[in-house]
Amino acid sequence: MNITLRPFMKGDEAKLVDILNNPNVTRYLSQRIPQPYTLEDAAWWINDGSTQGYIFAIVLDDQLLGCVGAEPGQFEHVITAEVGYWLAENYWGQGIATSALEMLEQRIPKNSNVKRLQASVFEGNKGSSRVLEKSGYEKQGYFPQAVCKNSETYDLIIYGKAIS
Repeated sequence: MNITLRPFMKGDEAKLVDILNNPNVTRYLSQRIPQPYTLEDAAWWINDGSTQGYIFAIVLDDQLLGCVGAEPGQFEHVITAEVGYWLAENYWGQGIATSALEMLEQRIPKNSNVKRLQASVFEGNKGSSRVLEKSGYEKQGYFPQAVCKNSETYDLIIYGKAIS
């Protein structure tokens, strides 16, 4: 399977709405992603949200499958970027997210301030943990009862990896 990364673009709106209104896809994602997800949300994402940091659409044969990105920190955290990704449910378990995450690392300029990548994973999100571990991330922290989403409390696992 030959996936590529590209910027989000006009025309991705309907597919974004379709993927991000699947509760299985958004279960462990940040509440920064509005629910329900609308065409207006998708337009904002394409024009503004996806331009912050290193954020890319995951594409197969010109079809949008998901997103992978790294958002550099600020101030004293400028050398660490928070990585995240999501993928349409019918593409789970095929190594696509792992490949996309590895491709993302190649897109972070060597002369950037970013020296470390970090990901926060809700306890129970075994798929995401596998993606990170297959990509060389190490479990570096465990925080009991650290996050709450939709009135459910989760433990949080932090994965990290040094780059460049």
